[in-house]
Amino acid sequence: MHSDRAVTEARLKRVLEERIRPAIHPESVPLTVGMWQAPGEPVPVAEGLAAPRTPIEVGAEWGPPWGTSWFTVTGTVPHAWAGRTVEALLDLGFDENMPGFQCEGLVYRPDGSPVKGLNPRNQWVRIGAPVAGGEEVELHVEAASNPVLLDYHPFRPTELGDRETAGSEPQYRLARMDLAVFDETVWELVQDLEVLGELMVELSTDAPRRWEILRAVERALDAVDLQDVGGTAGRARALLAGVLAAPAHASAHRISAVGHSHIDSAWLWPLRETVRKVARTTSNMTALLEDDPDFVFAMSQAQQFAWIKEHRPEVYARVKKAVADGRFVPVGGMWVESDTNMPGSEALARQFVHGKRFFLEEFGIETEEVWLPDTFGYSAALPQLVKLAGARWFLTQKISWSQTNKFPHHTFWWEGLDGTRVFTHFPPIDTYNSQLSGKELAHAVRNFQEKGGATRSLAPTGWGDGGGGTTREMLARAKRLADLEGSATVRFEKPSAFFEKAHAEYGHAPVWVGELYLELHRATLTSQAKTKQGNRRSEHLLREAELWAATAAVRCGFRYPYQDLDRLWKTVLLLQFHDILPGSSIAWVHREAEARYAAVAAELERIISAAQRALAGDAAAGGSVVFNAAPHARGGVPAGGAAPVSAGGGTGVSAEPAEGGGFVLDNGLLRVRVDARGLLPSVHDIAADRETVAPGEAAGLLQLHPDFPNMWDAWDVDHFYRNTVTDLAEAESLELLDDGSVRVVRAFGSSRVEQRITLPPGERRVEFDTEVDWHETEKFLKVAFPVDVHTDRVAAETQFGHLYRPAHTNTSWEAAKFEACAHRFVHVAEPGWGVALVNDSTYGYDVTRGVRPETAPGAGGTTTRLRLSLLRAPRFPDPRTDQGVHRFRYALVPGADIGDAVREGYRINLPGRRVAGDGTVVPLVSVADDAVVASAVKLADDGSGDVVVRLYESLGGRARTRLTAAFPVASVTVCDLLERPTGTVAHEGADVPLALRPHEIVTLRLARAASGA
Repeated sequence: MHSDRAVTEARLKRVLEERIRPAIHPESVPLTVGMWQAPGEPVPVAEGLAAPRTPIEVGAEWGPPWGTSWFTVTGTVPHAWAGRTVEALLDLGFDENMPGFQCEGLVYRPDGSPVKGLNPRNQWVRIGAPVAGGEEVELHVEAASNPVLLDYHPFRPTELGDRETAGSEPQYRLARMDLAVFDETVWELVQDLEVLGELMVELSTDAPRRWEILRAVERALDAVDLQDVGGTAGRARALLAGVLAAPAHASAHRISAVGHSHIDSAWLWPLRETVRKVARTTSNMTALLEDDPDFVFAMSQAQQFAWIKEHRPEVYARVKKAVADGRFVPVGGMWVESDTNMPGSEALARQFVHGKRFFLEEFGIETEEVWLPDTFGYSAALPQLVKLAGARWFLTQKISWSQTNKFPHHTFWWEGLDGTRVFTHFPPIDTYNSQLSGKELAHAVRNFQEKGGATRSLAPTGWGDGGGGTTREMLARAKRLADLEGSATVRFEKPSAFFEKAHAEYGHAPVWVGELYLELHRATLTSQAKTKQGNRRSEHLLREAELWAATAAVRCGFRYPYQDLDRLWKTVLLLQFHDILPGSSIAWVHREAEARYAAVAAELERIISAAQRALAGDAAAGGSVVFNAAPHARGGVPAGGAAPVSAGGGTGVSAEPAEGGGFVLDNGLLRVRVDARGLLPSVHDIAADRETVAPGEAAGLLQLHPDFPNMWDAWDVDHFYRNTVTDLAEAESLELLDDGSVRVVRAFGSSRVEQRITLPPGERRVEFDTEVDWHETEKFLKVAFPVDVHTDRVAAETQFGHLYRPAHTNTSWEAAKFEACAHRFVHVAEPGWGVALVNDSTYGYDVTRGVRPETAPGAGGTTTRLRLSLLRAPRFPDPRTDQGVHRFRYALVPGADIGDAVREGYRINLPGRRVAGDGTVVPLVSVADDAVVASAVKLADDGSGDVVVRLYESLGGRARTRLTAAFPVASVTVCDLLERPTGTVAHEGADVPLALRPHEIVTLRLARAASGA
């Protein structure tokens, strides 16, 4: 037989697009349209419905950037359409390739009840099926003219990302506003042909099944009269019935489809627009659930449920009903789909606390799946937190974006920092926006790496990022693919049903140990420095507010601010969303984040001040009390306590001019040379008689790199940035200040740096207070500390502990980690001696190795260069990223072990507070072993007055210790993160013996006994 395969496939494509698909709506009449442009920000629904309308014609421009236009469409269903299905087709000027990334709308009835959302892939509103004819139609559309920022030429700088710079030029042109007949038979034929056509081209040309489908499609096309598609569509469908009925192979891969719409809580749109995106999407999904009894939809992010509860209660009522019916499934158990690299220990724990609690209180549902499809890498602390939150499973697909190495598993056990394992699935379909296309399904089958051991995978199905969700076309595909020869089988079901089955068949899955590092988007650890600094500062202020408010509540009846702290935590958790904290959102989002962080800080400072004032004693006595919120004692002040401290006499630090310029600082523990360039060629550990700085190098060196990645400007830094570097080694001025610190000023490009270098008395650290007035473009600023340490690994703090990463590049896996995340410290060591580098607000770092020069004493061997990433200047999506003044504090700590690194990391982030008074505050709880750190001391969230203490083992070893409460204790309970009991602990009065494994987290709930009990 001669092959006409290519001709038939081309014929299918043209006939489908140019003749059959247009025949879905064969007849139409125009609607009358009126519009009202809301001034400024969106208005309440009642106001939008009542506002006066101005006539507008199809083809007219509408919608300034970020504007809201209210359209009213009216018309009459023709009597000739009686008995037929009728829809309104409302095209606001859509580009079908951009669902979620351009204009959108929410349709309302005249009474204000929502109907459904409009987007480029969902432009229809059902009027009647069937209609009687003569019905009057009136619909209202709240339309958002969100500008397109990620266009066909992506990553180009634009001013459209902020309402303050976007201008007022109309963004869209009204395309179609009609009533139309809907021909269901033609629509079904389109679905038949799409499914078969997409399956056919994925099959081998040697496969008989491909040719069976080709011939059936050919016969169906022959049967369609292109001048009477509606009249012949049924005949064509009948000719396809046989190939659609052929059952799948017994060994076919099984795909669990889950209705889904990944909605970024902010990204290329502001937070306020996400509220409306969620309302539009959930309106569509609840309507779809009513239409199709087999459909299941899952939605994560408790914050998004809370938004529609507050702002769109009429939509939320429909969501609550659908949840109660069991087919609208809350998943994730987190407040938002947060970044997991940068949030601090408590913040990541509280994501689960507030997320799971919302779902429990609103719906009575214990979410068991942690759902993070789009976050930029996953902390090794997560498996333990997942388990402690009462969850069982973890899902993401983002690791499929890694540029260098293909992850070896799709279903596996993920082992975290402490040894906890969680059953994990990466959908091999490699998208969280699946359309269930033939190409996607074939890729999932080919890509699945557990063949022979497992048979099933999950497909999150629906338009996402900017919302939209599952469509009726996707549901039609699933029905045809439920049992179809040549394809994987597809069935909509709950995520929990998938995980139960996957776990049952593959409980022996392989194990991955440690973080899930994304080999992409590494620059998100640095972009938008003010957002990151706001996060770090807020986390530590929240720790202080809870600690001092709890202490004051127990000691002197201070009113514990439960509701205020709950609200403030939720604000900080929201801003940890994976496009806000990483710095990859538009300017509007980060401008708003900076303002929110400032408001959070001001309110927390008031709470802290009031609690400390209640504890500090007599302010008129003339003395002062220092409060220490860190988990380690310092300067005579216990951890979590306060004590009167008198001003010290003398500095204890000598400062002398150095030969060749600069100064030598000496505090008896360290001798530091600051040379004429303002750099540190020597930091000598006097007790160890050891030089810290690598031979021939200088510490504290600012380095500037060009930074223009291949794509994803705010997200990415590509390895070639290292090829070119400018050392900022010249000082404009250098002076010794009266307090013994050295002030250095540098200028480069359009920017300026002022730096103070301080050697504190009695301390083994060198402090740097660096202020940068930054006005560079597409540059990367780092600060380097080359140290004379031979090592092949670096310890980096993460949540509730630290992990080790390689300092070498033996394999592509190690080479790909050329930029990584650390919280308060990084640490390198040889046996018996190490160096820590601590910071108050940065996250990105890199480590490289050098060779000691042959001329250096003890020549040979290698050295280690640690660098903190300070600032970037990408131009998309915010064209002025990081421009302005920034302040960074970091410190070099020679002779440090891991315990010193932990202690110094807390110290720089939690400075003592001096308050007028004469009191002594005994810590509410104390721990006998510094290896065991309290991450939170607070009152229980339920208002019972119980004291909750969260502890973790910080050094990576086993610890036996004792917690002592400074108040009468009635009982001690071990709890999960939500403060629910999981066991009891024997205690001896106020003493609680504890044994922790490496990096174990323990939450204790101490019920207070009556005084004297």
